[in-house]
Amino acid sequence: MGQPSFQASNAIIYLTYGSFLLLGTGLAWKMRNQSKAKFLAGNRTQSAFPLSLNFIAAAMGSGILFSYPQLATLAGVQGVVVYAIASACPLLIFAALAPAIRRKCPEGFVLTEWTRQRYGIMTALYLGALTLLTLFLYMVAELSAIGQVVEALTGLDGLPIVIVECIVTTIYTSLGGFKISFITDNIQGAMICCLILVATITIGAKTEIKRELIVDSGLLDPSLVGWQLVYILPVAVLTNDFFLANFWLRAFASKTDKDLWIGVSVAMIVILVVLTLVGCTGLIAVWSGAFPADGDGSVAFFLLLEQLPSWVVGIVLVMSVCLSTASFDSLQSAMVSSASNDIFRNRLNIWWIRGAVVLIIFPVVVLALKAPSILQIYLISDLLSAATIPVLMLGLSERFYWWRGFEVLVGGLGGILSVFIFGTIYYGDAQLGGELILLEQGLYTGDWGAFGAFVAAPVGGLLWGFGALALRLAVQLIQSKVRGTPFDALDRPIAIVQPEDSDGLASVSEEATTTKITGKFF
Repeated sequence: MGQPSFQASNAIIYLTYGSFLLLGTGLAWKMRNQSKAKFLAGNRTQSAFPLSLNFIAAAMGSGILFSYPQLATLAGVQGVVVYAIASACPLLIFAALAPAIRRKCPEGFVLTEWTRQRYGIMTALYLGALTLLTLFLYMVAELSAIGQVVEALTGLDGLPIVIVECIVTTIYTSLGGFKISFITDNIQGAMICCLILVATITIGAKTEIKRELIVDSGLLDPSLVGWQLVYILPVAVLTNDFFLANFWLRAFASKTDKDLWIGVSVAMIVILVVLTLVGCTGLIAVWSGAFPADGDGSVAFFLLLEQLPSWVVGIVLVMSVCLSTASFDSLQSAMVSSASNDIFRNRLNIWWIRGAVVLIIFPVVVLALKAPSILQIYLISDLLSAATIPVLMLGLSERFYWWRGFEVLVGGLGGILSVFIFGTIYYGDAQLGGELILLEQGLYTGDWGAFGAFVAAPVGGLLWGFGALALRLAVQLIQSKVRGTPFDALDRPIAIVQPEDSDGLASVSEEATTTKITGKFF
């Protein structure tokens, strides 16, 4: 095969990491004395083109080289198209919702800040915990993925690679925070686009497709899994994106709403094309005979590379390091910004925050070395978000002014319980119902378990939420009758307008905007 030599592989990997270390550290050193606010976020500082590169870099890690080709070998062309669209198009939700949230919460830079203002501290802590858990799982998945990619491409031990990546990103992220992550993502995003183009052309030119295998594979035909994914993937990816603070940080960093729309739209198109191309490598692996009929689809991409020259593998290796580094430093800065805002209310000294960047790496590395399927890690997070986000987002509409944090908490937890109830009934076994919450069988079991889980989570969450609403209103009605006070639980709050200021302009007080629905839990 065209596997690079031991010396060449090490040179490619460590020179790439070394370049990012020098670049990131050099830029971060210049901004080492920046304020804590700039370290954590970059509200209204970025134009459309840098935003698009950042969304590209943050949205794709090295794990795409496993999951998308694997789906192609199982669900064929239908699966590739559905997965690519479901992964790229949900980015538009940030362009649609971030302006509205920014108007309601001008100083916020993550979704949790609006949640605190709208629902109160308990719901904000609940969402903050889920956000940090999601970011943590994504960090584990990314390190696990890059270790496996390097082992598959070069035969090298993945552990040193994982450690070096953590050291490199931690050094420049702890010095520069969000801003340095944003700058390096611009460069890495551009590199990813160029390398993908080169790799695509090379694979297309060097791979020989066997026509008879195309028909025999059945990958052009629709399948049960493919049709199930038409529902599962949009729900899973769309809701899970709400938990990814690295996206919210970039959305709020846009100078204007127009910049945000342009940046996200360009990124969506590029990501859609890239993910489709990566997914198609699974099809090409099957149709070229590189992938055996009974093989593990997650390594289809790497089996295809075995037929190509070593310099192609070298390009893919650099691309993988760029993908992983860009994704991982974005997750690092997002986790620190979220933890500082959600838990400590930005009262921590900046050096404590920088120390947190270092400390979080140790458990991430340990779990990454023992991580199960990368796709399963994502699925656990997807199910949590599918249960929570629908009940949370109702509060964004003024029509649901009576919706409270109590309903969000009960609905989110009830959605997970609904998955257990469905699994127990469907499989006739409580243990299997519990395992369905973790989706231990993945998406491709051939039954309706995973599909049912992603129906039960959002639908069950909404049902539990409205049940909680009925219970809360009943309790408040009883309390009002016992105390002889008016029942005002469904009254629309009225904003208080302050007298005109020195410029002759009337303004709504901060108290009025925050008490409009703010802090209401029960």
